Amino acid sequence: MTISVAVSGASGYAGGELLRLLANHPSVSIGAITAHSNAGSRLGELQPHLHSLSDRLLEETTAANLSGHDVVFLALPHGASAQLAAQLPEHTLVIDAGADHRLEDPAAWEAFYKSEHAGSWPYGLPELPGQREKLQGSKRIAVPGCYPTSALLALTPGFAAGALLPDDVVIVSASGTSGAGKSLKANLLGSEVMGSMSPYGVGGLHRHTPEIEQGLSQVAGEQVTVSFTPTLAPMSRGILTTATAKIAPQLAKQAKPAEELRQIWADAYQDEAFIHLLPEGQWPSTKSVVGSNHAALQVAYDERTGRVLVCAVIDNLTKGTAGGAVQSMNIALGLNETLGLEQLGVAP
Repeated sequence: MTISVAVSGASGYAGGELLRLLANHPSVSIGAITAHSNAGSRLGELQPHLHSLSDRLLEETTAANLSGHDVVFLALPHGASAQLAAQLPEHTLVIDAGADHRLEDPAAWEAFYKSEHAGSWPYGLPELPGQREKLQGSKRIAVPGCYPTSALLALTPGFAAGALLPDDVVIVSASGTSGAGKSLKANLLGSEVMGSMSPYGVGGLHRHTPEIEQGLSQVAGEQVTVSFTPTLAPMSRGILTTATAKIAPQLAKQAKPAEELRQIWADAYQDEAFIHLLPEGQWPSTKSVVGSNHAALQVAYDERTGRVLVCAVIDNLTKGTAGGAVQSMNIALGLNETLGLEQLGVAP
């Protein structure tokens, strides 16, 4: 079967990445391509790498232009998706790559986003326990944030197995500049970013914090508290997340806790097409997953401090956004989950 799809926010980084993946999806026909301020422009002027679509004109982002498709992807800033999604037909599969439908707690949304909560949709991270069943046949899907994708993939096996304590979780992530979007900002100028790293959203202020806590708490079956610090790295794509948590006392008493821990992560991801636990001694690098829907990670145990450490890498635009969206679409429509996502990383 051929699936007709529409993509909003096509002039941005996430929208462009969606079109890159969808253009190579064997079951997809790309219909409306829309934007806001760039409506009327030729796509090739803004996304010159999308050669097969370069002559397409960007339409206005309206419900009328997006309706009539089997699938609609919303790659819009937070606060812009909910109103538009409410106008789309119930039988249309709507996949929101923005933040509007990720959080289940209205209080958490209002505290971090300072606006009215629009409700929550099934969460588009299939590798979470039980999540594929929730995505199958769904007509509304919320794509995770890029930082939560890396953090949840890193720590979910440990919390699902009861191997980690919930009250002292520390996560530090380094992201490429494309994670901040395409808007012109002084701190994202090449002269500001090249050869430099800087933190932001420090002190529990980043909006992805409650999303990470929500996912880990659901897996753990109890409240997990996270200290999350994002940093900006001088690269265009990629996220390196270093996540640590205290080991559960019963596991620490085992004869070989490091081996037990590694087996937990190996068992959790042994059947996953896109998640790779690296061989012992090999540490993940962002370059290895650029342009792909793959994630690579490594787990270690610091016996002196009793902390479990997981390093994970993803491409923030692919597995962290567009790739996760396409993967979720495939599941919702009953297609092979890996369809259109077979690309490997690019090196050097």
